[in-house]
Amino acid sequence: MSSIASTLRASPQAENSRASLSGLRKAAVLLPLLCDGDQWHLLFIRRTEMVQDHKGQVSFPGGAFEPEDVDLEATALRETWEEVGIPSQEINLLGKLPAFSSVSGFAITPVVGQIPWPYPLKLEPTEVSRAFTIPIEWLANSANWSEKPYTRLNGRQEKVIFFNHYDSELLWGVTARITLDFLELLHLGQTPD
Repeated sequence: MSSIASTLRASPQAENSRASLSGLRKAAVLLPLLCDGDQWHLLFIRRTEMVQDHKGQVSFPGGAFEPEDVDLEATALRETWEEVGIPSQEINLLGKLPAFSSVSGFAITPVVGQIPWPYPLKLEPTEVSRAFTIPIEWLANSANWSEKPYTRLNGRQEKVIFFNHYDSELLWGVTARITLDFLELLHLGQTPD
């Protein structure tokens, strides 16, 4: 874990070549890293149809920055507690990635943290319909994802990352991009140019 923390500390945080993030609402997600048996996994959630943004989509625990949050790490920890019931003292923060812009108007900062496993998750039923893990080895295999053209509701076309279904779940969009950038940073995956 110390090598992941060192790599995250060395990654550029201030720059963001994807798009300007000014004017976007700040948010954070936690990339919950866990060891199950002898394999590393990431924990994902599927959002309910009742949430305001990203209804029914696979994501990481997270949400909007609130005035009581001292920083974006605090946002990620608070949201993880609220959504899946893992308290902040159980999470070993390792660092963060540069922020990503989302189509819903957020600048999302991914925060990486190791969580204990197995763990008795307590899902918030109005926000989270399911939690599940995907092995890092599977995520890093380029045969399991592709970049495809996608047309947004506003008619805008762009290329979006789609993973193959895993355990009947579809990982795509900004969560898929964050996942691949994290793996690339660890030299475990390769993103398209």
